[in-house]
Amino acid sequence: MHHEYKRVFAALDGGKTQDLVAERAIQIAAASHADLMLGHVVDSIPYEAAGTDFAALAEEMHTQLEESLGALLEEARNNPDIPSVSVVVKAGRITETLSEQLIDPFNPDIVVCGERGYSNIKYVFVGSVSTYLIRNLRCDVLVVKAR
Repeated sequence: MHHEYKRVFAALDGGKTQDLVAERAIQIAAASHADLMLGHVVDSIPYEAAGTDFAALAEEMHTQLEESLGALLEEARNNPDIPSVSVVVKAGRITETLSEQLIDPFNPDIVVCGERGYSNIKYVFVGSVSTYLIRNLRCDVLVVKAR
């Protein structure tokens, strides 16, 4: 079999589809013997005026993700078909930070994301993260639908 995907990136958004996105990314990585990165961006906009410690915020979210995805991450890390598994959290404006600081440096062959984008945001912004990724990335984008 020709292994098309060498690097799989999962965009975790804290929404209802997060576990499904992680599961699907793990499946693809295992089937393709691909490196896996799970990334999340803590949205900085609500905090920008507050002098927030973004490093601490990102660290806290990293811990939360490791806990909430505990079983899935353990499964992925113990899977001999997945060479590497990393979880990366950054703080910033979501779409720019996701693409410039997480996705671009990892250079994935496929990005897996949820259909709603960041559904836990209290304010409206135009379009969703999935729409942005589909339009702006050169690699394949798989949008996981909520069940």
